[in-house]
Amino acid sequence: MAHTVFIDGEAGTTGLQIRQRLADRADLEIVSIDPARRKDADARAELLNGVDAVVLCLPDDAAREAVALVTSNRVRIVDASTAHRTSPDWTYGFAEMAAGQRAAIAGATRVSNPGCYPTGFIGLLRPLVAAGLVPADFPLTVNAISGYSGGGKGLIAEFEAPAPQGTNDAFRVYGLSLAHKHLPEMQTHAGLVHPPVFAPSVGRYAQGMIVEVPLALWALPGQPSPEDLRAALEAAYAGERFVEVASQAECAELARVRAGAGGYVAALDPEALNGTNRMRLFVFPSADASQVRLVALLDNLGKGASGAAVQNLNLMLGLEEGAGL
Repeated sequence: MAHTVFIDGEAGTTGLQIRQRLADRADLEIVSIDPARRKDADARAELLNGVDAVVLCLPDDAAREAVALVTSNRVRIVDASTAHRTSPDWTYGFAEMAAGQRAAIAGATRVSNPGCYPTGFIGLLRPLVAAGLVPADFPLTVNAISGYSGGGKGLIAEFEAPAPQGTNDAFRVYGLSLAHKHLPEMQTHAGLVHPPVFAPSVGRYAQGMIVEVPLALWALPGQPSPEDLRAALEAAYAGERFVEVASQAECAELARVRAGAGGYVAALDPEALNGTNRMRLFVFPSADASQVRLVALLDNLGKGASGAAVQNLNLMLGLEEGAGL
């Protein structure tokens, strides 16, 4: 018998992609609310409590309101908002993050889906902090660029609308107040004493992202080598199907400057993993090995949103983890 799933907020960017990933699944039945009763609180509460699992693709306050409507102890919830990502009462939905995390998700009824930027940052830093290569109180900076789909319908409309209604911006830096809502999540789940300095940006392309952490290895206690960092990442993600660590040879090839007919060719494409639930991690060292650029490549709507939500849903319902992915 198929498990029933209600996607609350299925018309949003993440909700639409989750529905697409689940649409052809024989082991799941997607339940939708009658459009005529969409604003009927009783009808919504009945649906939220009547299915096996709920995926919330809502703004933070709306997500909290939806959770409050769930009175059944058997309903499993995956919340894609920021509302519960650092709550001790919720399980963080990054299965590859640490030993035991996958089992914790499988046994949970409340799972907070990670943010896109934090997925890349935590994926890079947590293993290094856990291995003692990067101190928990070390000052860190994270630079990142995402496709405009990460900003939701408003930003999508702005970038895709024709002039003069839309924007002609090729690149936009934001978060200049240094108070991005992802910072508590980054700090908590990377195991840091202080939040990193976060410099996000958006480019003129729909989806895909690069998250980068530059490190001065000479300033770290013990002065680890680039290969020490790569070895720690490889050990952390050994055997994982959705998180991969690029080899030294691949990083060296990507780092080689190549001239094309029109000038320099980009070595790393933020759109390379679009449509997948994969994340690839890279360690790019300087020639003297005193510095590195740690880079995470992922789809902000894949492993950074809808893909992770489907992965978590599969685990919570006891289904094959990679189904639909």
